[in-house]
Amino acid sequence: MYSRILVPTDGSEGSMIALDHALELAQAHDATIRGLYVVNEGALAGAAVEVPWDGLYAHLRNEGETALQSLRERAEEADVSVETELREGRPSRMIVTDATETGCDLIVMGTHGRSGLDRLLLGSVAEGVIRSAPVPVMTVRIGLQHEG
Repeated sequence: MYSRILVPTDGSEGSMIALDHALELAQAHDATIRGLYVVNEGALAGAAVEVPWDGLYAHLRNEGETALQSLRERAEEADVSVETELREGRPSRMIVTDATETGCDLIVMGTHGRSGLDRLLLGSVAEGVIRSAPVPVMTVRIGLQHEG
């Protein structure tokens, strides 16, 4: 049923929980896991002027490489075929673009379960992906932050 499963990661333990679900599916369907880390251009644009842009950019790329290495190791331990890529852009848009360009037939990602004002103010990468993805999206709730 699935041959290529896209798993966006931010390196958090929560995204590794979503990866565990994707690995189970990959094992059942003999599918490949495609790990993706998106360097959020919005985070760079919002950085204080005093922060050296090159240093922040290098930090975010290093953070991404570390997250992807962890994802690769987990997939290899599960004996699942894996490929990874680091991209730059708006996370929800890049996740959908990557899934489309690389022929993924499922996206598995974590969601923080925010609600109310938190979700409205912070936005939701998962929600953006769900609204525009051309393939099914499985969200794995990784925690609930309560209002107030």
